[in-house]
Amino acid sequence: MAAAMELRCWGGGWGLPSVHAESLVVLAYAKFSGAKVTVSPIDWTWKTLTATVPELFCGEDTVQEATPILNFLRKQRFNADYELTAREGADTMAYIALIDEKLRPAMLHTFWVDAENYINVTRPWFASHSPFPLNFVVPCRHANAAFSRILLTKGEAPLQRITEVEAKIYSDAKECLNLLSYRLGSANYFFGKAPSSLDAFVFGFVAPLYKASLPSSTLQRHLQQLENITRFCDNILAVYFSSGRPSKSAAPTGNIPDANLQKLTQLVNKESNLIEKMDDNLRSSPQHKSHRPDPKPSLASGKSSTPA
Repeated sequence: MAAAMELRCWGGGWGLPSVHAESLVVLAYAKFSGAKVTVSPIDWTWKTLTATVPELFCGEDTVQEATPILNFLRKQRFNADYELTAREGADTMAYIALIDEKLRPAMLHTFWVDAENYINVTRPWFASHSPFPLNFVVPCRHANAAFSRILLTKGEAPLQRITEVEAKIYSDAKECLNLLSYRLGSANYFFGKAPSSLDAFVFGFVAPLYKASLPSSTLQRHLQQLENITRFCDNILAVYFSSGRPSKSAAPTGNIPDANLQKLTQLVNKESNLIEKMDDNLRSSPQHKSHRPDPKPSLASGKSSTPA
């Protein structure tokens, strides 16, 4: 009998099962692959300071961070990517790398460095979910870590001033969102009729930006214009997390026009051709049938099959 799995992560807020991007990735992937995971929020405990989330416990195994946890679940035969082709698997790796490089820095800046958002949204939430006296320490610690990561990854010359760093990371993030919107098109998921690990990563990093009530965010305003991406988030919440909120745009939307999208697509395709050669390492235990459950009907398909 398989060992029980426990996931430690930040709790829910803003209409999401977790406000933490990587925790959302793991929660979504567990739903997509059919993995039975017991969620243990670290809210109001001393683990808010000491734990590295997300953190998965399974028997004697302990795995931290989203990508290693997803790899561990695949080894346990919970593989949401089981039916992907080699090309789709390569595209998945390329898009996830794009999200990490282009979207993550802007997300960190939006929630932890932007003063207005930090004071009015991020700090109050994390302080209210941490015990005294950690409520004074945890938000500042996360903010300092986010600022340091941005400078280390995006602050190299010739970007010497923080304003130049901000302009660069938000420009990159908008291009990333545009490319994801172009790839999704009018479909419910990125590949086929069921969600995969790419859907989990996009949902995890985009949903907090979409759902949080941010007083200052040009990136959020840009995201709100990409109706197929916001519909994608609403659909996953309604189908897999029982939010009870119907999607704002159930009707399929066309591809979002952008002058740079074709060029970005060509770059990603070139990268995915190189990654495709590593496909033998993409899916673990290919000789076993995955535990993946039957895909749930999306809101759009459910509505189309209901008589008027």
